[in-house]
Amino acid sequence: MATTQRDVRNRIGSVKNIQKITRAMEMVAAARLRRAEQRIEALRPYADAIRRMTRQAAEAAGGVRRLPILREREQINHVGLLVVAGDRGLAGAFNSNVVRAGVAAGREHGAEGRTALYFASGRRPASSLTFRGHEPVQSFTGFTDRPAYADARRIAERLIAAYVDEEVDQVEIFYNSYISPLSQEVKRVTLLPLQKATVLEGEDDGSSEDDTSSDTGSQKRALVEYEPEPEDILKRLVPDYVEISIYRALLESTASEHGARMTAMRNASENASTLIEDLTLEMNRARQAEITQEILEVVAGAEGIG
Repeated sequence: MATTQRDVRNRIGSVKNIQKITRAMEMVAAARLRRAEQRIEALRPYADAIRRMTRQAAEAAGGVRRLPILREREQINHVGLLVVAGDRGLAGAFNSNVVRAGVAAGREHGAEGRTALYFASGRRPASSLTFRGHEPVQSFTGFTDRPAYADARRIAERLIAAYVDEEVDQVEIFYNSYISPLSQEVKRVTLLPLQKATVLEGEDDGSSEDDTSSDTGSQKRALVEYEPEPEDILKRLVPDYVEISIYRALLESTASEHGARMTAMRNASENASTLIEDLTLEMNRARQAEITQEILEVVAGAEGIG
C-alpha cells in the first residue's frame, strides 16, 4: 500500500517528539556531568593522600600481619569481583563494557581453578550478570546517579567481611574510569589483599628534595616515626583505604555514565534530525505523487467527456 502524506507526517511528528526527549536527556546529563567532575576533582587529593599513607604504613609494618584484613592467603581459591555500573540504560555501551570485562575476568580465574563470586553495584550489572548465569552474591542499587560516601562504606563493609571471613581470598573492582565525555576506560584493579593492591601502584609517594638528607646529599627518604605502632595505624587506615577506593570508583563510574549518556543522547538527536530530513523528502514525494495522480484523473475525465 502506498504511503500517504498523513502517514509520513505522523511519523515526522513522532520522531520530533523523541528528539525533544533525547535533547532534554542530553542537557540533564551534561548538568549532572559537571557536578560529577567537581566531586572527582575534590576527592582525588584526599584519595591520593590516604593511599600514600596506607602504603607507607604497610611498608613500615614490614612482616607484621596479625590483622585479619592484612593476612595474605597462601593460595587463592575464591575471588570476589565487584562490578560497578549504573541503575539505568540509554548510555551506549557504558554498562555492557564493564559487565563483559567482569565476566571475562571470571572466566580467567575459572581457567586457573579459582571460583569467581560476583558483587554488583547498580541494577544493570546485577540483571546482566543474572542473565548470563552469574548470580551476584549481593547487589547494591539505587544510588548510581549520585553516590554518597555511606554507599561506599556499605559496600566496603561487605567486601571486608567477605575477606576477613575467608569467603573470598582476593577482591577486584571493575568500573569505567572517566577520561572525557567522549571517552571512558574500563579499569580492573585489585583491592585486597593490601600486598597485591594495584590501586596503590603508581601513586605519588609525596617525597621531595626536602625529605632528603642535606648533610650527606643522599636521596634516601626521611625516616618516619609512627606513634602508635604502624600496625595500629593500619588497623584504622585499611578500612578507610578500602572505602575511599570504592568511593572513587563510584564517582568515576557516575561521571562516565553521565558522559556516555550525554554522548548517546546527542547522537540520537542527530540521527533524529537526519531521519526527519529523509521523511520530509518522502512526504514531498508522496505529495507530488498525489498531485500527479489528481492531474491524471482530471485529464482522463476531460478526455472522457470530450
